[in-house]
Amino acid sequence: EATLDLAERRRIRSAIRELQRQELERDEEALASKRFRTERGSHRQDNKENWPRSRRLEEEQQTALAALSRQLEAISNVEELTKLLRAAGEYEERKLIRAAIRKLRAEEIEGESLSPCPGAAT
Repeated sequence: EATLDLAERRRIRSAIRELQRQELERDEEALASKRFRTERGSHRQDNKENWPRSRRLEEEQQTALAALSRQLEAISNVEELTKLLRAAGEYEERKLIRAAIRKLRAEEIEGESLSPCPGAAT
């Protein structure tokens, strides 16, 4: 807001969008690496009898999260994602859905900035 030069303002807004996009990609990469990383230390502390059950539950959760991730990629409506967010019970599910909402909103903002202004002369 300190500059009146429209071209400079466009460059600044473009740089801000790029930084937001990069931050979103880093968040998604971090989430993906955490989602598929196994927790070895906590399993060693479990009772030996419960260990196979615990591992099976974790594998089922990982499978469910992977399926949810694929489902979220197919959704392109923020309202629909918001409904899913409200219905989600698990922290990891909500985290994935919020990341999908952020990604969609960033894509919408980028799409708006790339389209020409209706009142602008060409």
